[in-house]
Amino acid sequence: MKKMSKIIFLLVVISLINSNFVIGANFLYDVKNKKMESSIATVAGPSFTFESHAQVLMEPTTGQILYANNEEEKMLPASVTKIMTLLLIMEQIDNGILDYTDTVTCSKKASEMGGSQIWFEEGEQLTIDDALKAICVVSANDVTVAMAELIGGNEENFVIIMNSKARELGMTNTHYMNSHGIDEEGHYTCAKDLAILARELITKHPNILKYTSIYMDSLRDGKSELVNTNKLVRFYDGATGLKTGYTSNAKYNLVATATRGNTTFISVVLKAPSTDVRMAETKTLLDYGFASYETKKICSSNTILDEKELNKNINEKLNTRLAEDIYALVDKGKNIDTEQNIVYRDDLNAPINKDEVIGYVEIKSKETGDIIGKTNIVADNEILKSSFSDYLKYIFKKFLLI
Repeated sequence: MKKMSKIIFLLVVISLINSNFVIGANFLYDVKNKKMESSIATVAGPSFTFESHAQVLMEPTTGQILYANNEEEKMLPASVTKIMTLLLIMEQIDNGILDYTDTVTCSKKASEMGGSQIWFEEGEQLTIDDALKAICVVSANDVTVAMAELIGGNEENFVIIMNSKARELGMTNTHYMNSHGIDEEGHYTCAKDLAILARELITKHPNILKYTSIYMDSLRDGKSELVNTNKLVRFYDGATGLKTGYTSNAKYNLVATATRGNTTFISVVLKAPSTDVRMAETKTLLDYGFASYETKKICSSNTILDEKELNKNINEKLNTRLAEDIYALVDKGKNIDTEQNIVYRDDLNAPINKDEVIGYVEIKSKETGDIIGKTNIVADNEILKSSFSDYLKYIFKKFLLI
């Protein structure tokens, strides 16, 4: 009788399997298979008396803006335009389309560029490595145009790419007319957009800092000396870049980056009356950031969050982890108590690929309830769909061999 009951149970289970019966928990939430970006938030900042027209101070890992003044006013960027050009160059390199050892050839148009330059001659070639030095250190317009032509086919096509990228990043008060920043009607940006752009560059393509932090170097076997137009990289503790700009109409602009320990800040100063003022006001913003705040890692992507049973898999458990580390910007010297809100997709069925997005996590401050960080949850291991024979083996092992 006992044996007959087991056989009946087996037949019922087989019937359920054939009718797509699934074993596992119900899941709560369905997320799109893409990274969840932190929003750009502005916190209340101090009062400064600045001579420049617009300023922003941002912490890049969280995207929080700690100080802002006239941050959305459209202004002439001058050579800080080249931050977008550098971003597009670095995307090409990091995507494997260009290599640092590849070469760029100077066109007639590039050789005739005015303003800051290295006197790049028509037909002359530079490696991409040297081209990046020329653009980052001395803001070479001729090399910038040559790189724009290399990537876009011509500068006009490259400018289309620049504007497309600006829209993608949410730079709503920016429009480009050229790759270098010489004043032109319809060519403008704002301090907030520049902070967003700088954040994208240094967080997604940190190798650029190897170039923007150079103070002195040379090209052409030492024949061309390079001295950085951004003096902060020599005189400010932790300065790593990023780009200066000047025209008679734009006045003196500076987008600066600096890192001390685990904490980085982006400073934007636009339309300062002199180089000394843009330097001093940039230092004021960065000093305020480092004196008041620090960035702390509050969750690590290396930590396994859960072991979960999956529908349509009878043998294995899915290990889950964060897609990336989560950082919080906190008052200097202050600890922060947090809590997690973990939400998984409601369709977690095998098969699941390693690194597939399966949910998300929000990190909240216990004190305020504010969300201070969020990221996707991904699979740490691959889980295959169990076969019919896997179910039979499981059933025989669990029920018939007792």
